[in-house]
Amino acid sequence: MFSLSRLATSRGVILGQQVRACSTIQHTIKVAKRIDETREKALLGGGQKRIDAQHNRGKLTARERIHLLVDPGSFREYDMFAEHTCSDFGMDKEKYPGDSVITGSAQISGRTVFVFSQDFTVFGGSLSSVHARKIVKIMDEAVRVGAPVIGLNDSGGARIQEGVESLAGYADIFLRNTTASGVIPQISVIMGPCAGGAVYSPALTDFTFMVKDTSYLFITGPDVVKAVTNEEVTQEELGGAKTHTTVSGVAHGAFENDIDALMSIRELFNFLPLSNKDAAPIRAANDAWDRDVPNLDTIVPLESTAAYNMKDVMLSMVDEGDFFEIAPDFAKNIVIGFARMDGRTVGMVGNNPKFAAGCLDINSSVKGARFVRFCDAFNIPIVTLVDVPGFLPGTSQEYGGIIRHGAKLLYAYAEATVPKITIITRKAFGGAYDVMSSKHLRGDKNYAWPTAEVAVMGAKGAVSILYRKEQANQKKHEEAYTDLFSNPFPAAVRGYIDDIIEPRTTRRRICEDLKMLESKELKNPKKKHGNIPL
Repeated sequence: MFSLSRLATSRGVILGQQVRACSTIQHTIKVAKRIDETREKALLGGGQKRIDAQHNRGKLTARERIHLLVDPGSFREYDMFAEHTCSDFGMDKEKYPGDSVITGSAQISGRTVFVFSQDFTVFGGSLSSVHARKIVKIMDEAVRVGAPVIGLNDSGGARIQEGVESLAGYADIFLRNTTASGVIPQISVIMGPCAGGAVYSPALTDFTFMVKDTSYLFITGPDVVKAVTNEEVTQEELGGAKTHTTVSGVAHGAFENDIDALMSIRELFNFLPLSNKDAAPIRAANDAWDRDVPNLDTIVPLESTAAYNMKDVMLSMVDEGDFFEIAPDFAKNIVIGFARMDGRTVGMVGNNPKFAAGCLDINSSVKGARFVRFCDAFNIPIVTLVDVPGFLPGTSQEYGGIIRHGAKLLYAYAEATVPKITIITRKAFGGAYDVMSSKHLRGDKNYAWPTAEVAVMGAKGAVSILYRKEQANQKKHEEAYTDLFSNPFPAAVRGYIDDIIEPRTTRRRICEDLKMLESKELKNPKKKHGNIPL
C-alpha cells in the first residue's frame, strides 16, 4: 500500500543528495578556480615588472627558455604548486607558486629529456630547500628511466634567509650529479649569474656552456676578491664567458645570446645517446659513406714543419661537413667534438698543427682526456687524427705537472673499450705517439697516411743526440734518419699500423670499420673504479 510517510522520506533523501551534490559541485568549482588562479600566478613568476627587467637585460625568462629548447607542446611541468617553507625575515609573506625553479620532462627531437630552468624573477633564482628538492626529483627520475638532464642556470646562489637548508640542498644536487655521471648525459647552460656553491653542479656535469655578456661563473665575486686580495676585477674579467672558454677551460663553449645557446644545445643533444645503456642515435645520411675525399691527398704540406688545420681534415671526411666542436677556444692545439660517419655518432679527437705545432700540453691533455672518457662512458666510437711532435717542453709545463696531466689522456685512451680508430696524418713522435690511441692502447684500427712519420723524435733532434760529437755531415745524417725512421714503414712492418692508406680513402675506411666494430666486446677487469691521475 502506498505510504505518504515513505514518499516524504524518499523525497528527503533525494533532496539531501541534491544538496550534497550541489555543495560538491560548488566546492569543485572553487578548487578549480583556485588551481587556475595559482597556475596563472606561477606562469608569471615574480611578476610582469621583473619579467620586463629580465627582457631588458637581453635575457629570456625561465619558461621562455624551456619552450625554445624542447619540442612544442611536449613540456610536462612538475611541482608547479610547490612553495618555500621559510618563515624568517618576513619570507612567510612573500611566496610564489613553483618557487624559483621550473622543472619537468619534455622531448627534444622526439626523445625524452628532463629539464630545470632557474627563474631569476623569483628571489633572483636563489636556491631554497624546495628549489633543491624539485631539481633532485627530476634527476632521480632521469636516472631511473635513462634520460639526459639539461640545467638552465640563472641564480644568485644560496638563499641567505634559509641558511644551512640551502647549503644542504646544494649538496643533495652535487650527490645526484656525481652518481648520475656516466649513467646519463648532463648538460649545464649558464644563462645568468652562477656564484659560490652553485658553480660546482655545472662543473660536475659533462658539458658546461655560457652566454656572452650575460652569464658569469665564479666562487667569490669581485667585491670579496677586492676585500681579501685587494685585487680590482670586473665580473666579466673574473668569471665571464671569455675567461672560462679561453683561459680556465671551465666552460666548453659560449653563445651570442639565449636563443643561439638553446638552439645549439638541441643540436648537441641530437648527437648523444639517452643513457649509458643506449646507443647514440643513427640519422639517415645523404652523404655517401664510400665517397672519396680527394682534397685530403694534398692537405698535408710537403714541408714537415708547415702548419695546416686539422679541422679541415675533419670537416672533409664527416657526414655533410657537420661537426659540433667542443671547447673550440680553449687549448686549440687539440680539436674535439661530435660528428657522424654514415649516420653514426662519433667522437673526433685531433692534434691541430695550426696551434703550438700540435704539441700536447697540460690544457690539451686534460681537454682530450675528459672528452675521451665521456665518449667511452656513453658508447660513442672515437676517431683520432694524429699529428703530434711530442709533449710541449719547458719549465712552466713541468712545474704545472705535465707528467700527471699528460697521463690523464693516456689513461683515458687505455681505459676506453669503445671502438677506436686512429689515423696518423703526419708526425707521431715520442711518448705522444703512444698516448694518441696507439695500437698499444688497444686501438682497434690504426692507419697511417704516406706522409706519416713515426719515430722517437724528429730527425734533427735525433741526429743532434746520435752524432753530437760529429759536427760535419749533419744534413746527411738527418736524411738517413728520415729514410730509416721518419716514415710509416717501421711501425707498419711491426704490425703497429694496420695499413698505409691513401688519404682520399679515409672516410670509406672509417665507415667500414665502424660497421664491423658495432659488435665489438671488450671489458676492463672488475673493480670499484680506477685511480685516474687527477
